[in-house]
Amino acid sequence: MRAPVLIILTGLTLGAAACATVETPIAPAPDVVSSGAPVPVADHDWFYHRDGSEARLVYGLAESDDLRLGLDCSQGSGRLALSAVGGPDAKPEIYIEAGGETERFAARSEPSELHEGVFLTAEAAANAPVFQRFRRIGWLALWLDGERQAYAPQPESVPNIERFFAFCG
Repeated sequence: MRAPVLIILTGLTLGAAACATVETPIAPAPDVVSSGAPVPVADHDWFYHRDGSEARLVYGLAESDDLRLGLDCSQGSGRLALSAVGGPDAKPEIYIEAGGETERFAARSEPSELHEGVFLTAEAAANAPVFQRFRRIGWLALWLDGERQAYAPQPESVPNIERFFAFCG
């Protein structure tokens, strides 16, 4: 009697397996695959500079006037001065993102002396959620004129981000 029970169970198992659908995952096109984090751009980086009780963290091209985004603070102040360059029709705001966390900071807009467009300045709390996220993930994106520009550090510069925020308080 054991054999018929075993045959019935085997038949049920095989029947259930035959009814199950198995989907083969479709691999995305190579240009769609993303780790979610931007990659560093050659010759551009986050540069940290400390001068007494003042510090600056700037993303741009080394030893040039190519400033993309600047963060300045006084030691322990908990406040940041933000600066960026926008196009001639840029909104008077600095709109930043870090890993999905976003924030818009109302900015003062003045004609840029070095670039076509405007120079934007704003103030922010150093502990705003977007900056806390920046500290954790190591990159920040700036939205200007409807375009997202992501700024990732070169590997050796990653510690500068935390140094800056620890200094600012």
